Amino acid sequence: MCNACVIDSVKRSMLSRRSLFTGAAATTAAVVAAGLTSARPALAAGSGKVADLTHAWDSDFPTFDGNPGILYEEAVNIDKSGYQLYKLTIFEHSGTHIDAPLHFSKDGMSVDEIPAGNLVCPLCVIDLKAKAKDDANAMVEPADIEAWVSANGEIPAGACVAFNSGWADKVATPEFRNTPDGNFAFPGFSKAATDLLATMNVACIGTDTLSLDPGNSADFAVHNSWLPSGRYGIEGLAGLDAVPAKGATIFVGAPKHKKGTGGPARVLAVY
Repeated sequence: MCNACVIDSVKRSMLSRRSLFTGAAATTAAVVAAGLTSARPALAAGSGKVADLTHAWDSDFPTFDGNPGILYEEAVNIDKSGYQLYKLTIFEHSGTHIDAPLHFSKDGMSVDEIPAGNLVCPLCVIDLKAKAKDDANAMVEPADIEAWVSANGEIPAGACVAFNSGWADKVATPEFRNTPDGNFAFPGFSKAATDLLATMNVACIGTDTLSLDPGNSADFAVHNSWLPSGRYGIEGLAGLDAVPAKGATIFVGAPKHKKGTGGPARVLAVY
């Protein structure tokens, strides 16, 4: 499916769901937020190591629609004024960034409304590299979650569950986004997997790719179910090789602009 067709499909899906989201999304978000906060366990003590899970970001960084995610305009010149600053034009969903519930629902939580307690989470990392090596559109499935639990124990309530597909290493290449013939191709979550994580009271999901859904998704099933449920996602994570599968705590530096559907974030893990 062409990129434009996928985007048109998303628009139609969002419009068709608006009556469902009106009112209900806001109520669900409040219930979920309260539940996640009250269920939060003690965070991992760690050893004092810090990993930056954020890509450095400029106008060349790949984006979903192919347009620059940030543009710089000199506002004050240091030679003329003795100091310097830039005017930035930023698109919310670029670089390492947050998808807030409002991104795929009419009345969901905006990024500034995500409770602070849900931005500090136990981090669980699912290794997806072997699957992604053989399939560019590999997905985290329920079996991958079950295997993680078998190896590492229960996923804590309020956790961030992220996958490491190795895609962050491709960020400077066309393969981060597309196949040679121009079709989207990158790993993501399956809806079955995120439905399972929702029953575990997980606060957010994270990817090292452009999207929560795999590149070949035509319906954005994960976006259309996970986000309207009052949970959030993180896309474009970096540095997941540096953190353990369990035992780290993630600090999500989400932006706080009103009515935001998401935005670039500085994401740090302490372990």
